[in-house]
Formats: sequence, C-alpha cells, structure tokens
Amino acid sequence: MAPGARTLAAEWYLSAEIRAREDDRIFSRSWIYAAREEDLAQAGSFVTCEIAGESLIVTRDRAGTLRAFYNVCRHRGTRLCTKERGTFKGTIQCPYHAWTYGLDGKLRAARNMDGIEGFDPAEYPLREARVASFEGFVFAAVDPRKSLDDAFSPLAGRFSAWRLPELRRAASIAYDAACNWKLVFQNYSECYHCPVIHPQLERLSSSDSGHNDLLEGPFLGGYSELRDSATTLSANGKTRRPLLAGEENRSRVYYYTIFPSMLLSLHPDYVMVHSVQPLDAGHTRITCDWLFDPQTMRMPDFDCSDAVEFWDLTNRQDWAVNELTQRGVASRAYAPGPYSQQEGLLDAFDRHYKQVMQ
Repeated sequence: MAPGARTLAAEWYLSAEIRAREDDRIFSRSWIYAAREEDLAQAGSFVTCEIAGESLIVTRDRAGTLRAFYNVCRHRGTRLCTKERGTFKGTIQCPYHAWTYGLDGKLRAARNMDGIEGFDPAEYPLREARVASFEGFVFAAVDPRKSLDDAFSPLAGRFSAWRLPELRRAASIAYDAACNWKLVFQNYSECYHCPVIHPQLERLSSSDSGHNDLLEGPFLGGYSELRDSATTLSANGKTRRPLLAGEENRSRVYYYTIFPSMLLSLHPDYVMVHSVQPLDAGHTRITCDWLFDPQTMRMPDFDCSDAVEFWDLTNRQDWAVNELTQRGVASRAYAPGPYSQQEGLLDAFDRHYKQVMQ
C-alpha cells in the first residue's frame, strides 16, 4: 500500500459530472459482464444490457455465433427490445414499423420500401458492438481498448479448477443499493469490516486470514481461509455438496474484483458472482447469482438455500453499510481518511480507477 494512502474525496462518489465521465473513460472502453453462456444457449435467446448509456441486445445467431447489437432500429431509431431477456422467434422486429432483422443483424424486410430510390437493404444491418466469452461468462463492449483475450490475460487459467463454463445458475437475487458503485467494489475488497458487520461470516472465516495474489491493475483479490469448524460458507458452515476445485481448495474461499462490472467468489462447493451496474452517482444495481455443478443440481436432495440465505444476509448487510457511507461522504464534515493495513486492495483500486479516469 502506498504510504499515506487515503480514501477518495467526496466528489468521486457524489458528482453527476464524474459519473458521466466514468461512462466515457471506463464503461464505454471496458468489457462489461452481460450474461452467462447458459442464458444464450439456443439460437435467438437474448439478454439486454446497459453500457455507458447504450442499450445492447446480446444474442446468439443461427450459426451459434454470439452477437451484440445496438438496440436501435435502422429506420427511425426506435428501441427494438424492451425485455431484459427472452427468445426471438427467428428474427428481430421493430415494434414501430416492423422492419425485420435476422439473428445475424441483416435487414430481412422493410415494409413499403420497394421502389425507394437508392435504398439497399444490405446497407442497413443492425449496428454491432463487441462480444466475447470468458470462462462461461459473456462480456460485451462498446469501444474496448483491447480484445477480451488481451484484457483478461492476467486471469488466463486461474479459475480452471472450478470448471466455470460447466456450472449452472441455481439462484439469483437482484438488489438496488443507494450508493455509488465504487463503494460496492471497495467494500468487497476488504474484511476489516467483517467482525463488525458480518458476525456470521467471521464465525466461519477469520477476517485476518486473507492472502492476496492480484495486487495491481483491473483485477484484484485473493483468498481467505475457512475455520477448522467450517466446510463452506453457508447458514450452518457445513455442506454435503461435492468439492468443485479439489482438495487444495477445500478450506479456501477466493474473492476477485473484475473491473468494472463483476465480483467473483469461488467457494469449495459453489461459485457466486455479482454483476455491478451503476444507475447514477448514488445508486447501483447488483445482481447476485449462485452457480453449482449441474450433476449436483440433479441430485434428488439438492438444496442451495443454505448458501443463498447466508449470502443474501451478508449482501444486505453490505448494502446497508454502503448506503450509510454514501450518506456520510455527502456531509461537509467528511474528509478522506487513512486506510488500514487490511485495506491495501482499496488503495490499489483507487490508483487504477484514477489512472483510467485521467
């Protein structure tokens, strides 16, 4: 941690101007978590996502290729799709004048355009954004600085033991928190607060057991040890589910931030992922998914409520204290305070964030 490291100034959490600049400097130029590949398993299945003020349709065409289209009709600009997810029945049709596009984005039909001088349907495909997958997660980008493979090269092979592409979602909860998105990332990156805010977590995993292995740049994190009495993080600290990642990871939980849209938590028997979406300077939507081995999910006695209830409680505790922090930094009494020895990743986050924002 840099000597004299302190928290960010209030304006970084409160300013609408800075929030707009984040869209320009960060979100429009980064790979943003959009979906799981399982959400787009069939041709025509789709999700919509918001990136830097742009609405994108992420889908799979008939050839099996992932596509990301701007959610804008080429006729008069009407938004094509208002649902968050679903399945197109072979085509994408504008709800206004029924211009119709194939799943590859090509214009297939344009009513009453026959005979219009100079009109060529081939010149009016849907505009495309970038899309790629990593370990079963689908990311979209408007104007990325690098390809996904290049941007995520520090993570290559790091999560292989968990077989992430094979896992399936068993539960999902969406939360709206009245706080800046950076507070969610920063809170996730330290356990200094855990004995105070999360007694149920401290009981199973000591707050001083952390070991970080990604210390700089857009990806930060490491692992914490489970106490001898625990076999996973769940309501009772026990699990009968098989191990996902082998004996060497039996007593560890890994926590990584994937800047700027994902929090990834790897447990002995399941994986949890948070999607983090800023709504405005003071509001953030967080969607939490719990992923399990599909063979485990097919077992007659499969029940993931122990993991979901544990983290739903923990999540709500976090969002509540993040909201208190958002309110506090808005006070004229707030001034940046010193980071503790357990908050080195927050200083690393701040340095990367400010570097990208310059």
